[in-house]
Amino acid sequence: MSTVGRQILVGLLFSFILLLVLSISYFYLFPLENWSLLWKLEIMDVPAILFITGCCLIVGVGFGLSAGLSSKKQLHDIEGALLQVEHGKTLPIPDTNSSEMNVVWKRMEQLQKHIVEQTKYSQKLANEKAEEQEKRIQEIVSQERNRLARELHDSVSQQLFAASMLMSAIAETPSPSRTPQEEKQLNMVEQMIQQSQLEMRALLMHLRPVALKGKTLQEGMKELLVELAQKVPIEIEWKIEEMKLDKGIEDHLFRILQESVSNTLRHAKATTLDVRLLIRESLIILKVSDDGVGFDTNESKTTSSYGLQNMRERAIEIGGTLKMVSVVNKGTRLEVKVPIVGSEGESDD
Repeated sequence: MSTVGRQILVGLLFSFILLLVLSISYFYLFPLENWSLLWKLEIMDVPAILFITGCCLIVGVGFGLSAGLSSKKQLHDIEGALLQVEHGKTLPIPDTNSSEMNVVWKRMEQLQKHIVEQTKYSQKLANEKAEEQEKRIQEIVSQERNRLARELHDSVSQQLFAASMLMSAIAETPSPSRTPQEEKQLNMVEQMIQQSQLEMRALLMHLRPVALKGKTLQEGMKELLVELAQKVPIEIEWKIEEMKLDKGIEDHLFRILQESVSNTLRHAKATTLDVRLLIRESLIILKVSDDGVGFDTNESKTTSSYGLQNMRERAIEIGGTLKMVSVVNKGTRLEVKVPIVGSEGESDD
């Protein structure tokens, strides 16, 4: 039975009992000589006994309905408040004239505060757990990448170097019986081995990227480029200006340079590489150019490649922009511009 129906029934029962008690008391004090008068006397053409009884019942129904609707509204408000608490929203505290309801609302407010604190604590634990798990995963990935890099360097890379030396010796040794076709094939094999060495060095750079480790960006760039110039058959030129940068900007620019150089070694087939780090008009500018085979920047595979996307995200994270221009068979140029907030750059030369 609903709350309103129950209150109406209670009101009817109360009014009937009240009518019965008052009637018995009245007729006990003032007994009638002729009980048929209750039916003969009429009020608005209705026997008096029925009229009085009907009025009492109507009053009982009215009070019961009023009390039922009031209780229903209070329960509805409590239900709505509990729903707000369940959804984590602010609990609306209505003004009531009932001290009992005020106690209920205060208890609910305390319950909401307790749930909010529990939720914050649970979320904090979840975040800490996720961060710790991510940290462990990164450590495992880093260890595995280093292991693979060591194995590739100690085995495949060394074998490629030995094969390259052997092919160079064979190509330089004169042989009267060797045909021009065989000479061409030997040169092709030698070029393939050299290209494989370049791709292997690029792969090792991906697996085990060199970190700055306390060095400035300029020191890290020079060290990286000097090492590459000694190991790869590409003419490398650079111009690196001195500037003081935040650690986060230095790290992101260094990673972008590593990614760009790695792509050049693997795909460009370039003979020259030019790297510049400049500061102009409150802008840090990193330029990486090569004279390789280039590519079509409008191709979907190019625009959605992981390496390019990674470089764009790193540039955006430090508030910069990345622009790449490439022409087939003419080379590629990458340019990153990062604003220096609150600083004045040098004027352009």
